[in-house]
Amino acid sequence: MSDKLMKLTLKIWRQKDADSPGKMESYQVEGISEHMSFLEMLDVFNEQQINQGNEPVAFDHDCREGICGMCSLQINGEPHGPDRGVTTCQLHMRMFNDGDTITIEPFRAKAFPVIKDLVVDRTSFDRIQHAGGFISVNTSGNTQDANNIPVEKENADKAFDAATCIGCGACVAACKNASAMLFVSAKVSQFALLPQGKIEAKDRVLNMVHQMDEEGFGNCSNTGACEVECPKGISLENIARMNREYLKASLTKE
Repeated sequence: MSDKLMKLTLKIWRQKDADSPGKMESYQVEGISEHMSFLEMLDVFNEQQINQGNEPVAFDHDCREGICGMCSLQINGEPHGPDRGVTTCQLHMRMFNDGDTITIEPFRAKAFPVIKDLVVDRTSFDRIQHAGGFISVNTSGNTQDANNIPVEKENADKAFDAATCIGCGACVAACKNASAMLFVSAKVSQFALLPQGKIEAKDRVLNMVHQMDEEGFGNCSNTGACEVECPKGISLENIARMNREYLKASLTKE
């Protein structure tokens, strides 16, 4: 059977640069296969725009394998679109129908300012990571092989689950308060659960939460939308763990 091609109406946020006002603009795109990814659809759209002498729409992408998190888009009001457990690059056009109107916007948050069109600046996440999302180890002298340090399997599994966070920002976009607590708690948890992360645990959680607040992210809304929209299924349990770590650090920090 031949592949049925779709014709779609795209309502896309266009913004020249960070200092310019933006607006939604409507376009038609044709020749879209249901087997294409959402980003491949945008590639076809941009090629058609270039052929018509128009400026293509700017959007972020890199690995296109659901690993880097750069492809983050708000699609019909949902971070990464209508599917679950996928990033935008893993979203396929079979989730849509011929003749559909698709609204495409950048992630909306004060801490994610728009650079151009659908591209946002998420370096606020980088600064939170720099504040404490690491382990400092002196590798000179007599170091111990990590495999010799016993770790409970339950803790190891939870740490690895937290470490699957790709920092895409879907949790922020899904939250009515634009909270980054799911992201920060995942980065705190992946170290708090392992013995290698215990040494800097107090400074880590205090510094990362402080930087999160400095960046202008809101507080947790307790609605759970972040977990629902997270492409990696990061659990809300991490926020509870971060709150416990933060309270303990605040009470015992000298």
